[in-house]
Amino acid sequence: MASAFVLGGKFRDKLTELLEKKDSSLPERLRDELEATLGKPEPTVLSFRAARTLQKYLQDEGHPFHLHELLDGGSLHLHEVVTPPRNPVLVARLERIKVKLANEEYSRITRNVNTQEIRRSGTLADFGREMRSVKAVVATVFNFLVTVVAAFACSYLGSQYLFTDTGPRVIAAVIAASVVGLAELYVLVRTMEGEMGEP
Repeated sequence: MASAFVLGGKFRDKLTELLEKKDSSLPERLRDELEATLGKPEPTVLSFRAARTLQKYLQDEGHPFHLHELLDGGSLHLHEVVTPPRNPVLVARLERIKVKLANEEYSRITRNVNTQEIRRSGTLADFGREMRSVKAVVATVFNFLVTVVAAFACSYLGSQYLFTDTGPRVIAAVIAASVVGLAELYVLVRTMEGEMGEP
């Protein structure tokens, strides 16, 4: 945090001029501080406290120059922030925590990877298991198609007692086959959900 000004050339000149006047009623303590400030090598630094005291003096004495005009060429003096050295015990502990977190993240990512399954890929047991699943899918699709076609055929033949034209018989058969197909799909989806373990 800033607590002092770095004085510009204009301020130094005005302060020198003020201190050279012997008849000025400048307080002794302020005069000593200003002389000590001007005696230091560049950059000249003036504390806020001394600047406020000088401003009050200038206002009381009615001098023709103002403090903010003098500070125009200067800047704030910011102390250099010295960062303390890091504690080696703390640094070592942080490194251990980073390694532990990285290992946990790796374990979380690879928890569903089974290396024995990877090594066993391509065996006859895997081929047989895949063939059984393909066989089950083909049987299910064939069963679905046979059911829908049978429902269409039964509805078409059975509707001859209700309708004499072919158009209404086909529409009735399509509606019946659609209803049976939707019911079959519903049962199929529920069965697959049960096999996958979903409620």
